[in-house]
Amino acid sequence: MAPPTLVLASGSRYRREQLARLGLAVECDAPDIDEARLPGEAAAAMASRLARPKAQAVAARHPESIIIAADQVAARGEDILGKPGSASAQRQQLLASSAQELRFHSAVALLDSRNGSLREHLDLTLCRMRALTAAEVERYVVLEPAGDCAGGFKVEGRGIALFERIDSEDPSALIGLPLIALCRMLRAAGWELP
Repeated sequence: MAPPTLVLASGSRYRREQLARLGLAVECDAPDIDEARLPGEAAAAMASRLARPKAQAVAARHPESIIIAADQVAARGEDILGKPGSASAQRQQLLASSAQELRFHSAVALLDSRNGSLREHLDLTLCRMRALTAAEVERYVVLEPAGDCAGGFKVEGRGIALFERIDSEDPSALIGLPLIALCRMLRAAGWELP
């Protein structure tokens, strides 16, 4: 019997690239769910809450598949950091984060649509941004636009130079998908990985 199809419940090119690093062939199907923050919702709770319905929405369209869904919520104190969307907003976000600690909550859900089994994991990555000058921020924004990245940087690129330290159990989680946890979950679901 052929193994089930892996489906990534996302349109994110970053998550697709992460799965490609593992040599996993996946179909992509972006869910259409409301991702608005609930009143008073903590960042960690929001990430966990959003990964699950993404998996469920896509599973309904892909029976006999294993669905991978993820969500990441970045926070600076109580403020949620969205994707800046523009160079101007990226500059503002980076300057406001200068010398601050950022917390990235990266949730992954693995749903087997054949039997409804659900596995979930939440990773916390703590990032201490170094004190940045306006000139450094401007130089970074010009060299590496990151309007589609929460926090306004790409840690897998030049953005690593913006930090004093990054603490995480899984460095891949900061990109958007905690691969160590995902591999553990896939093995538990019977998937063969190295």
